[in-house]
Amino acid sequence: MKKFVLVGVGLLGGFAAAMVALPEARGANDASAYGQLDLFSDAFERVRANYVRPVKDSELIDAAIQGMVSNLDPHSSYMDAKMYGDMQITTKGQFGGVGIEVTQEDGLIKVISPIDGTPASRAGIKTGDRIAGIDGNSIAGLQLNEAIDKMRGAAGSKITLTILREGEKKPFDVTLVRAIVSVDAASYRREGDIGYIRMPGFNEQTADGLEKAVRDLKKQIGPGLKGYVLDLRNNPGGLLDQAIQVSDDFLGAGEIVSTRGRHPEDTQRYDAKGGDITDGKPVVVLINGGTASASEIVSGALQDHKRATVVGLTSFGKGSVQTIIPLGENRGALRLTTARYYTPSGHSIQAQGIIPDIQVAQGDEANVPKLARPSEADLRGHLTGEPVPAKRVNAPVIKPAPGQKYDDFQLSYALDLLHGKMTVASAAVPAPDKKQ
Repeated sequence: MKKFVLVGVGLLGGFAAAMVALPEARGANDASAYGQLDLFSDAFERVRANYVRPVKDSELIDAAIQGMVSNLDPHSSYMDAKMYGDMQITTKGQFGGVGIEVTQEDGLIKVISPIDGTPASRAGIKTGDRIAGIDGNSIAGLQLNEAIDKMRGAAGSKITLTILREGEKKPFDVTLVRAIVSVDAASYRREGDIGYIRMPGFNEQTADGLEKAVRDLKKQIGPGLKGYVLDLRNNPGGLLDQAIQVSDDFLGAGEIVSTRGRHPEDTQRYDAKGGDITDGKPVVVLINGGTASASEIVSGALQDHKRATVVGLTSFGKGSVQTIIPLGENRGALRLTTARYYTPSGHSIQAQGIIPDIQVAQGDEANVPKLARPSEADLRGHLTGEPVPAKRVNAPVIKPAPGQKYDDFQLSYALDLLHGKMTVASAAVPAPDKKQ
């Protein structure tokens, strides 16, 4: 099976895909294309000859390719040879950096989520923070990949990020010590008679980690095991083949996902082939606004097959597939959007997200716009999506009852659901124009 990368956001070390072959470009002999290339050649020569300082040809070409590709959509980009090499390393699940998932917005880097157990998480970097500077230098004008490259570095080295945070009157600096960030395949623990499995991303280790978690939890809990909670909150995605394998681990048969490209012959369908490793035990999947891409494939597949109850808040809505296209030895690669993906029911979540079966907020974030997470629909140049029925978007959102304190209300709700209990909670109906 071909491997594709599903990148919902930029990662400090991110996830990569294996190389895939694509058809030759169509329409290459179009006369109008040659005319446009003449225009580019003329501009190239004038900049080369007249710019205030000498500019390397490679610098101009790299910038031109980056501009061409990055203007297509938020997830397509050009990686030079160094960036491409870094990406190939990070697909193994480890990288050097501070550990945050980011996107670019209005010239600044916006934090989607800190990765569990990383320097950024420990330092209190928050979702929604904007990074305006790195080591005292403004990042204005930098491409996302360039900013990410500056934040990477050797373990033990220091980096200072200038943060803009809503509610704070002035920017402030946070100094971090870079570390080897391990994007664990899965972490897990028993919650009484329920198995809890947390997946922070989808790299080459993810499906194996899930299978180990299920084996160990079966041994720990024994025959009284009532079910599983699969926590995909703040999971930004990763490798398509891992999302398929994880879904397959819960499904005995049926379509998991389909990808549809520009041409009918590009359509690919992926079906479940193995048995259910959980032996049919009930499953609750937790999602939120940081659940993106590959994690949305898993959520959508289990939801459509009614294999799991999806609980939480509407996911990020990143429903496109990026293919890594090498450009030759030492010439980098393109990360190019080549397809959209569809859940088994034929639903595209692009710019809409997976809507939970039961909408449950952690606190007040569902009804307070300033605390709402960014979504695919917020990204400039995003691919358009299909409409979602208003009755689903505007369903009541369950949140903690006044005076009730929870360490993790969404998880508590999921555990009660598997036990057949009613969580003490309150419900609010959000206005139609408020984001989930």
